[in-house]
Amino acid sequence: MTDIRDPLPLEEALAPTTPVLLPSGARTTSGTGAGQDLRNDRELVVTLDVTAASGASPTLDVRLEHSPDNGKWSNLGAAFGQKTGISRETRAFVQFHRYARVIYTIGGTSPSFTFSVEATARP
Repeated sequence: MTDIRDPLPLEEALAPTTPVLLPSGARTTSGTGAGQDLRNDRELVVTLDVTAASGASPTLDVRLEHSPDNGKWSNLGAAFGQKTGISRETRAFVQFHRYARVIYTIGGTSPSFTFSVEATARP
């Protein structure tokens, strides 16, 4: 099926977008972020920013998924490295579908992580 959308003004079409794939927050259980529309962008730089961690042997595993239709999802590249404390990691992608979301798994005894996943997308 062809994707037909209203054309954007040139300035808007060429401007980078900064989607927040997962806003900063304290989390104690695993979860999945909502799908974010990346338009027709062709370069995606994603940063995982862990600003706090607590608990006994806490672990945080974060990966990205992408989808052409915000319904059927598949892994986008390799997962971020496992986090056990305050950390920041950036990954870049040049081939991805229109939508992206974050999947995260939290482990340990009484774990808590405060983190965000933000992106810069360019046409």
